[in-house]
Amino acid sequence: MPVCTRSWSARRSCARTIRARRSRRCSVPDRALDQTQLDLGERAPDRLLRWEPERWPVAPGWRPVIDEFLASDAGQRLGEFMTARLAAGATVFPPRPFRALEETPPERVRAVVLGQDPYHGRGQAEGLAFSVPDGVALPPSLRNIFRELACGEGPPPSGGSLLPWARQGVLLLNTCLTVEEGQPASHAKRGWERLTDALLAAVASRASPCAYLLWGGHAQAKAGLIREVADRNGCEILLLQANHPSPLSARRPPVPFLGCGHFAQAREWLARRGVAGLFGAPGPGAAAATGRDGGEKV
Repeated sequence: MPVCTRSWSARRSCARTIRARRSRRCSVPDRALDQTQLDLGERAPDRLLRWEPERWPVAPGWRPVIDEFLASDAGQRLGEFMTARLAAGATVFPPRPFRALEETPPERVRAVVLGQDPYHGRGQAEGLAFSVPDGVALPPSLRNIFRELACGEGPPPSGGSLLPWARQGVLLLNTCLTVEEGQPASHAKRGWERLTDALLAAVASRASPCAYLLWGGHAQAKAGLIREVADRNGCEILLLQANHPSPLSARRPPVPFLGCGHFAQAREWLARRGVAGLFGAPGPGAAAATGRDGGEKV
């Protein structure tokens, strides 16, 4: 893969050496709690209750990107689609689609893990790519991620939530932020991708150094966008690409996910640039070490 002036690209085994208008409000009839007031200490919903993206909490730095999207034609069309599906009684996950944007402010991003769309099983999706709440059985892709994580220096994880990573500066972003129960990719190509492309561009324009872990063709299709924006803004990046961690592709060529060594490579590359501690083993209590106050939210 070509190496840009201020970027790196690596595909390796488990070796540690690196080769070098305001938005219209669209809402479902008032039948549930205001999601901006939810607290994990209370009974929280396990699905999206209403379409009110202008009220969903996010770190302040993301808000201009979101507002611009919501005011666009694509944002309006997405709002109409989401409102119609919720009004029709569709079960939509996750309950907080902007979770990754709550937990990881743009100024703190030092790594990006890019997923496709949320898990479509009840109780699985928590708004962070590949992550499930602690206590939920690990999906096959996440099991392979943890298997590859153990290939580096990290101890085995004690739970399936990647929230500690998010709070340490790993943006766990899906390219499509909602899905319907039992219907993978049911909200793909409805407009979410326009927003997540804009979010990726915002990261690539300012995050330096930053490692991007792109697994599978869908994620790798964003490599050109990331590289172009980063180079234009003089940002130092590492692009790591391999197959998707799904059991269907994790061991297949051209670049098997298992054995790719991405976590070890990203840790070493970032540490050499003064960013240490990313991609440790997640698990209950790990988030406390990040210095974040307050309880977890859904």
